[in-house]
Amino acid sequence: MAKRIAVDPITRIEGHLRIEAKLEGGKIVDAWSSSTAFRGVETILKGRDPRDAHHFTQRFCGVCTTVHSMASIRAVEDALKIEIPDNARLLRNLIMGIQNVQDHVIHFYHLHALDWVDITSALQADPKKTAQLAQSISDWPNSSVKHFEAVKARVAKFATSSSGLGPFQNAYWGHKAYKLPPEANLMAVAHYLEALEWQKEVIKIHAVLGSKNPHPQTFLVGGMSTPIHPDSQNAINADKIAYLMKLFKQAREFVEKVYIPDVLAVAPFYLDWAGIGGGVGNFLSYGDFPESGGNDVGSYYFPRGVIMGKDLANLMEMDEAKITEYVTNSWYNYAQGDDKGLHPYKGETKHNYTGPKPPYEWLDTNQKYSWVKSPRYMDQPMEVGPLARILVAYVGGNKEVKAAVDFVLKTLNAPASALFSTLGRTAARAVDCLVLAQRNETWLQQLADNMGRGIYEVHNKEKWDPSTWPKEAQGYGTHEAPRGALGHWIRIEDQKIANYQAVVPSTWNAGPRDAMGQKGPYESALIGTPIADPNKPVEILRTIHSFDPCLACAVHVMDGNGSEIIRVKAL
Repeated sequence: MAKRIAVDPITRIEGHLRIEAKLEGGKIVDAWSSSTAFRGVETILKGRDPRDAHHFTQRFCGVCTTVHSMASIRAVEDALKIEIPDNARLLRNLIMGIQNVQDHVIHFYHLHALDWVDITSALQADPKKTAQLAQSISDWPNSSVKHFEAVKARVAKFATSSSGLGPFQNAYWGHKAYKLPPEANLMAVAHYLEALEWQKEVIKIHAVLGSKNPHPQTFLVGGMSTPIHPDSQNAINADKIAYLMKLFKQAREFVEKVYIPDVLAVAPFYLDWAGIGGGVGNFLSYGDFPESGGNDVGSYYFPRGVIMGKDLANLMEMDEAKITEYVTNSWYNYAQGDDKGLHPYKGETKHNYTGPKPPYEWLDTNQKYSWVKSPRYMDQPMEVGPLARILVAYVGGNKEVKAAVDFVLKTLNAPASALFSTLGRTAARAVDCLVLAQRNETWLQQLADNMGRGIYEVHNKEKWDPSTWPKEAQGYGTHEAPRGALGHWIRIEDQKIANYQAVVPSTWNAGPRDAMGQKGPYESALIGTPIADPNKPVEILRTIHSFDPCLACAVHVMDGNGSEIIRVKAL
């Protein structure tokens, strides 16, 4: 007999996501992804100065911080044909590079690890054996018996406090799907706590280069406002370069000695997940991090490309003209019919909620059921994110990516096909973090070299004055954000924004079925997932969290009237 379950909301993400799934024989046979809050920021942007757009779009989300600023500014620069100075390229690479590194570490330890790590099991761990385990996989200094004794005591005190386990008390501790031994759990909990302290230091890089975090303020159409001059204390000088290099090295050291070893230590206990969560099998990466020119696509460190049907032997060029968005099962209307896909330049944001009145038991998934649209490339659903980025880079010739991926596969004794899975998605994010943590130091040295040669320019102001603009212009800007392919499209008329559309990574991944009935990546990835206990579907969390959803980016509004913290239903 089939069962239907709903997890609403999916926690440990940004925004509000509901997953409904149909179970037969202990496995998911159908699934529906729904965001339950309205999106409308594009409408707010109409009629505004294009040079101000990034200040609004950057605030789509408090987690993705400056990624929307990057895509927005590139869209305006593309429309107005503006080239940025080399220093601006490097400053942008550094800010966005450390954003990805910090975001991946926080995602693994604080959003995703608890799907695999049982905190309560850590209370049964032997600190001596934990230290032996930690020292066997890395020379990270915080691996002594004394250190793990202190962490165990800290967790025990927390567990016996009046608040119980605080924010962790409603988790599925003791679930039979957890497989790590107590010592591995204690090690992971210790690194969970260390990652909190680590990110507090690392993100100071944004404060130095971008004036603040979140939402750095030094991005400008035409370049950056971050000053560079060796003789000014109010600019990037030799002292600040040395300080930044110290922070970048700290970031890399944690990734190399804690994050990567932890992933490789945990993965062998969950190798069955190398065959679960494969999804649509189509991957899209816009590519990013130019190595030359202002934004020379051909020089991108992560190349641009498309992979269809898991065919790693055929890397296709990405053509943004082939992107469309459907609203067939989304709470919007298109003037020419909801069965038509629209390119973002012609995108419409006309809300029309036809779903059930909250609170409700179930969505009517035979009708429209989400506030997220359904992006398609060549009318096909596409997965975006670190896995797509790493796959495209792997077959596209990035030597560092290929070496890291081959090392991970060899260590786990797994074939390349294992990448098309929940476990592969998690491993790809770690590889993405590693290569960027290492590359950041190269970009910083290049910035120092430019300064040493007397190159201080950070902004091209030739087309800052709107009187120099054409009467009409349109352009698009892309960025490979931590969660994947982010694109902004803008049309400018009479020096004002005439239309604006943002297609974000979680829109690509979380979108509902399209006019052809094709499932989105979340929905497809859940098919075939075994569920040990329908009342505690931790398996759903594992696959959905492997994408790292950001529904705030996809819908931009949250409901302030909600009274439930979590609902899991089973029929």
